[in-house]
Amino acid sequence: MAEILVIAAHPTLEHSRASRALLAVLPPHAPAAADRRIEVRDLYALYPDYFIDVAAEQQALAAARLVVWLHPVHWYSMPPLLKLWLDDVLAFGWAYGPGGRALHGKDLWLVASTGGDEASYRPGGHNRHTFDAFLPPYEQTARLTGMRWLPPLVLHGAHRVTEAALATHAERFRQRLHDWPRWPGLTQVEANGRVDVPADARPTPG
Repeated sequence: MAEILVIAAHPTLEHSRASRALLAVLPPHAPAAADRRIEVRDLYALYPDYFIDVAAEQQALAAARLVVWLHPVHWYSMPPLLKLWLDDVLAFGWAYGPGGRALHGKDLWLVASTGGDEASYRPGGHNRHTFDAFLPPYEQTARLTGMRWLPPLVLHGAHRVTEAALATHAERFRQRLHDWPRWPGLTQVEANGRVDVPADARPTPG
């Protein structure tokens, strides 16, 4: 099993620029020796019927040390199949809550693209807030499961960036995966402590 797990989620990958460019530098498209520690799981290719193989996903996650969520931003959040993946795979008692330590100590890295350009993500822009303002649910998911939240890699205005800029972005993504965990300053990124969730925090099925 791979130590770097890329969970890719794009509902219409054939129409994507950014996600396709990033996936093109990963196995099986770029099977360089340095990529042998990377596994890519394309959720929309694996689960077109939305029936997720929870055991297979948990097995891949358990083996990984770095988990990457690669997706376009949809309505300030993640695509629906990735949200379903979270709901089903990061189960109470496995990923969090009593006994839920399967992800503790791993790294979580968001690699996202937006339709709006960078200027739209600021006060006065049509999104009204900086992009960081939309990240607390991601960061809290990392915290709840005991994963270390890494600084995201974001491409704004993905529909309009030049081919040269897109190629530079994809190479930066590839290089950072190759270099992980030897990123400059990564040792200063605070690791999340485990959050204790009471056993009675979830309703008992009736």
